[in-house]
Amino acid sequence: MEHTNFIRGGTALSAKDVEQNKAFSVEDELACRYAWDTGVGVGRYLEELKEGNIIGKKCRKCHRIMLPARLFCELCFRPTDEWVYVKDTGVVNTFSICQVNWDASRVEPGEKPHLPAVIEIDGASKGMGILHRLGEVDPKDIKIGMKVKAVWKPKRQRIGSITDINYFKPY
Repeated sequence: MEHTNFIRGGTALSAKDVEQNKAFSVEDELACRYAWDTGVGVGRYLEELKEGNIIGKKCRKCHRIMLPARLFCELCFRPTDEWVYVKDTGVVNTFSICQVNWDASRVEPGEKPHLPAVIEIDGASKGMGILHRLGEVDPKDIKIGMKVKAVWKPKRQRIGSITDINYFKPY
């Protein structure tokens, strides 16, 4: 089979060409707006977080309670069956002691490191959990299997986001 190259060659431009306006260019600031629909599963999950609840979905075929909630079971390839409230407690599945800020800058000497962790939530199936932060704990005291509890923002500050939980702390 013969392959045909449909890519046409271009003309290379130098910095000098650009400086001398030999190339057409446009400078503009875009004010892009977008909307994102959470859908039924994630929408309900976020609504419940705003109320201080964590909710998952159950598959009656494989008997899993999935978190975050989803409308279909990726193991059984079928719709999930019912909403199930789970606890706001769990155990640390894995964690990191992170010396890098969210903007990729280094944590300054003397500042506390960030403590991201995957929390397996009590009431959900094993392996189901939430990626969140740990707080009120010395990094050297964190252990896999450590029991933790959600620390919620005050109700009036909640917006229907995973950040309605400030962090998880040992208990």
